[in-house]
Amino acid sequence: VQLQASGGGLVQAGESLRLSCTASGRVFDINGMGWYRQAPGKERELVALSTGSIRRYADSVKGRFTISRDSKSSLSLQLNSLKPEDTAVYYCNAVRNNEIYWGQGTEVTVSS
Repeated sequence: VQLQASGGGLVQAGESLRLSCTASGRVFDINGMGWYRQAPGKERELVALSTGSIRRYADSVKGRFTISRDSKSSLSLQLNSLKPEDTAVYYCNAVRNNEIYWGQGTEVTVSS
């Protein structure tokens, strides 16, 4: 499975972005997909997960971010009311048969 993330950019606090992730290869049996982020000097952390009908969010983004599994091969993340602390590289991942695949990341920078 190959993952391509896009949609990052430089925005001001309070603005919105929409990230997209497209999967290719053996996508028909992907179990779940998600978004993670890694800020400078910090560890990678979960942002949101989509597995079947279940959606799970980090406490820091609840009510502001929305994850959507648009198809077997497409995942998006709507980021609203962005804060400077949301600045990070955002990665999408996919789980297939207990194997985890990562995309290359898309950078989000939020200025105050």
